[in-house]
Amino acid sequence: MNLAGKASKLINFKIPPKLSPNASPLPLPDSTTIANLFLKADNPELLTQAIHAVPEWTPHLVQTILKRLWNHGPKALQFFKLLEDHPSYSHSAAAFDHAIDISARMREYKATWNLVCQMRSRKLGPTPKTFAIITERYISAGKADKAVKIFLSMHEHGCQQDLHSFNAILDSLCKSKRVEMAYRLFKVFQGRFRADVVSYNIIANGFCLKKQTPRALEVMREMVERGLEPTLTTFNTLLKGYFRAGQIKEGWEFFLQMKKRKVEIDVVSYTTVIHGLGVAGEVEKSRKVFDEMIGAGVLPSLATYNALIQVLCKKDCVENAILVFDDMLRKGYVPNATTYTIVIRGLCHAGKIDMAIMYMEKMRDDCEPVIQTYNMVIRYCCEEGQIEKALEIFEKMNGGSCLPTLDTYNILIGSMFVRKKSDDLVVAGKLLIEMVERGFLPRKFTFNRVLNGLMLTGNQGFAQEILSTCSCGGRLPRHFRL
Repeated sequence: MNLAGKASKLINFKIPPKLSPNASPLPLPDSTTIANLFLKADNPELLTQAIHAVPEWTPHLVQTILKRLWNHGPKALQFFKLLEDHPSYSHSAAAFDHAIDISARMREYKATWNLVCQMRSRKLGPTPKTFAIITERYISAGKADKAVKIFLSMHEHGCQQDLHSFNAILDSLCKSKRVEMAYRLFKVFQGRFRADVVSYNIIANGFCLKKQTPRALEVMREMVERGLEPTLTTFNTLLKGYFRAGQIKEGWEFFLQMKKRKVEIDVVSYTTVIHGLGVAGEVEKSRKVFDEMIGAGVLPSLATYNALIQVLCKKDCVENAILVFDDMLRKGYVPNATTYTIVIRGLCHAGKIDMAIMYMEKMRDDCEPVIQTYNMVIRYCCEEGQIEKALEIFEKMNGGSCLPTLDTYNILIGSMFVRKKSDDLVVAGKLLIEMVERGFLPRKFTFNRVLNGLMLTGNQGFAQEILSTCSCGGRLPRHFRL
């Protein structure tokens, strides 16, 4: 169905004056139809009519559409705003959290705090989850100090800090490799929030992510000295830390010590060892551990199979990985997006792009391809010089449920310089405009590279048009302005 047909289908959806008690319920437009309408239509009046044509908006439908529009921030926020005028629908706290997350990701902080004020005026929050979202976005934007100040001022917005919110900001800081800042915050406030074993596990994991296992062990000792009992998560965190740091011998010995101390080895422990040994090149030992866990009565999880398949793709051959994949299917496991992405990456790395795309199509039988899958295949296509094929996959993304991200645009724009063709640079310019319109801020290097490339290939007019359009629309940071 074309765009006009979809719009007509929504706009003509009317509520009859009276329904018989035995009448069948009216079918609601699906989330894909509505999301695609917002992506392709620019007429606010048409979109408003479409919004009001739906008789009953449910929180689930709204959240599904927001997720589909996730990587087109301006359209997602437009949908959220237009829906506020619907006569029989009011946004839920979850919908506000989605909108806040999108605006903060786009670094539209004024809009973010306006949404927080709206939540509070409607007595929907903000909740600890809302602040976890906001602080995580500030941290990912390189504003960790500001994130900590926001956490400390939560109570000013009617939301008291507690142990859960304390652990949430520690976790965000640690996952962004700012474990030293997290540890300082932990030391200052551990008494006030009564830090628990989860708090210590988060800090230990932060040091493990930085490959500082001795520091992680110090945190574990400190936890024990405070009278807290290490959990299986504590042991698994340290076990993974050893393998991540390339301390294979120490990791293996720690695993043996866990057995000796009668720690209940679970599927996570085995999966960590299988993956750690395998990526270190000890494929046979990895497979022996896989067999051992089955013999010990620990059933492999999907994550275990994913780990083994990844090991075989990286350190053995993709053909053997596919044999394990097929064996997994025979045993009744349903592969997820991670499983397929691992296999597809292995095929791409082996130069089997067409087979990788075939598996990508097969993937739809079990799950939708995720952004990592698309970006990976597009990147390999570009590296192999198959630019047209990469652009075809990109077009499928725009028409499906997984929209391009900043990484997608950067991959494609970068590949447009390989052949040094004037037409390719025009495509790069169009991609640049599209990414900016979707709320993504290009790096200064990318922006200048595209403009310079257009100037050098005789496309000065288009270069000036890009600069003028983006600057006048207020869509670029100050250092790009005319």
